[in-house]
Amino acid sequence: MPGPTPELADIFRQHGPAYRQAHSLPWHQHRLMQAIETCRTAVMGGVVEWCDHCQFTHTRYRSCRNRHCPKCQGAAREKWLDQRRGELLPTAYFHVVFTLPEPIAAIAFYNKDAVYDILFRATAETLLTVARDPERMGVELGFFAVLHTWGQNLHFHPHLHCVVPGGGLSMGHDRWIQGRRRFLLPVKVLSRFFRRVFLSALEKAYAAGELQFLGEWEPLRDPQAFARYLAPFHRREWVVYAKAPFGGPQHVLEYLGRYTHRVAISNRRLLALENGHVSFAWKDYRDGKQKVMTVAADEFIRRFLQHSLPIGLQRIRYYGFLANCHRATKLDLCRRLLATVGSELLPQPDQCRDFIALLTGRKFRLCPQCGIGILASFQVLRPCHGPVPLRVDTS
Repeated sequence: MPGPTPELADIFRQHGPAYRQAHSLPWHQHRLMQAIETCRTAVMGGVVEWCDHCQFTHTRYRSCRNRHCPKCQGAAREKWLDQRRGELLPTAYFHVVFTLPEPIAAIAFYNKDAVYDILFRATAETLLTVARDPERMGVELGFFAVLHTWGQNLHFHPHLHCVVPGGGLSMGHDRWIQGRRRFLLPVKVLSRFFRRVFLSALEKAYAAGELQFLGEWEPLRDPQAFARYLAPFHRREWVVYAKAPFGGPQHVLEYLGRYTHRVAISNRRLLALENGHVSFAWKDYRDGKQKVMTVAADEFIRRFLQHSLPIGLQRIRYYGFLANCHRATKLDLCRRLLATVGSELLPQPDQCRDFIALLTGRKFRLCPQCGIGILASFQVLRPCHGPVPLRVDTS
């Protein structure tokens, strides 16, 4: 009978100390690994809960809440989706993906802050400018973009997922204009405009000394070498992918749940940790088949850590009429133009036991033993940094 599948924390606990000793890691990656290793363990402290029906006791350790931890994204995702639910409009939504060519992504690897910011700005300018063109739609769009940096095999692959309503406000803000195209805006136009804006911003960042080049990329410090490196990409087609519209606002929420708070790899994709090697499931999009990849534990940790985000970087950003500075006002205007009452889009649960139940629709504190009683906290466990003390059951 197969044993239990490993978790990311197990890999870090077994092979993390040796990896940290062999490699010089930035402080935020040390902190990331420590958070995942200690998440929901006695090190974090917790509470002991007691069922008021069957007297079952249960220890619940605290979560690390690190945004890279695969066990800590569920509640954050549900809370974010609940906030977005009230912002959905009764119109079709589109999913548009902007991807960087692999050689450009190589520059991003050593300049994450600068290049990720350029990626966001270039994507926003592309969608907003093309949508404003009277020959296209002539509207002000409102959308949000989510940064992902990985492919299924955990290689470095930065790209933005954008969710865009299928219409927008007229330039006079006096009517809602619905898009007529199946894919909202022509993909080739988006691709070429995005290419031009991104490369122009990248060249400006280089001229301002905002980019660094290390190791094998040191020759690009020479301006002429950098210009030669970028030259082919001014002519090459860049990948911008647009999916057909969703079925409606509720389908958008279901779809968003897959993207907004994802980490590079979830625990359910981890299959085995044996003899210093990690096996995980991945989908090969070239043939659409599910496959298994096995790599050394050190290589697996390296691949995971390259997706750690710079401290303070916002990986979900809002633009157009969804920009934070005027979102409430313009959403209210959109609803009036679409003749939709905002309260009809808000969740209206009849009953809920607490705030978590309101956000997720699940009764987190229902007793797992009898399924009837409610777990009540009666003992607080302080963080433990040594051997875990035995808890004496005095019932």
